[in-house]
Amino acid sequence: MINVYKPVGISPLDVIKLLQEKNPEYRGVSVTYAGRLDPLAEGVLLLLAGEEVHKKEEYMKLDKEYEAEMLFGFETDTYDILGIPQPVEVFKKTLESAKREIGNLKGEISLPLPSYSSYKINGKPLFMWAREGKLDEIEIPERTTQIHDTEVLDSYEVSSEELLKKITEKINLVKGDFRQEEILNKWQEVLNKENKYFVAKVKFNVSSGTYIRSIAHSLGGVLLGLTRTKVGDFDIKNSIKI
Repeated sequence: MINVYKPVGISPLDVIKLLQEKNPEYRGVSVTYAGRLDPLAEGVLLLLAGEEVHKKEEYMKLDKEYEAEMLFGFETDTYDILGIPQPVEVFKKTLESAKREIGNLKGEISLPLPSYSSYKINGKPLFMWAREGKLDEIEIPERTTQIHDTEVLDSYEVSSEELLKKITEKINLVKGDFRQEEILNKWQEVLNKENKYFVAKVKFNVSSGTYIRSIAHSLGGVLLGLTRTKVGDFDIKNSIKI
């Protein structure tokens, strides 16, 4: 098992390709990952090689720890900034109000899966149903998971200019066709130059299968950034950068 740091912008499959390109001993060897990370997410990615691939389910069941930056006042079809944004009416959040809301999420929670996710329905990933405009033909299931602990680490306000710069930098790192041009044009359109926007940084300790994007959406926001800091006892401090 290899504890690898996945950077923003690439997929877990890209990480495997990099590993094999830079480490000849892994070429021609079966390699898989346990626990996907979205293109905009970074942090701990467990890679399994050789006989370890047969232990994938065991590693998949491990609890996860994340640090998430949640941008409030918007929703997107992906539940993060790599989606088509629309402003939503939410009360002006403060650090204290964010703490109260997030604290109430502890315990068992059921939330719909993001429509842009790799969960398969009738053999086809949800994101394919979404891209084909066929979400009305299926029922998106809810997933029940456990939130063991939450902590609001920080909160801050950001100007529209600073926010657009941050969003643009992150989206420009994403490789592949994820509607980047359309999404960036829409962010430029919806951001009000007169406004400041609220961001909360939150630590989550959760069971396997928890979509932090869905939690952000349920709170009236989207993910601005996401770092997976732990998978079980595997810590980001010990992750290998390739």
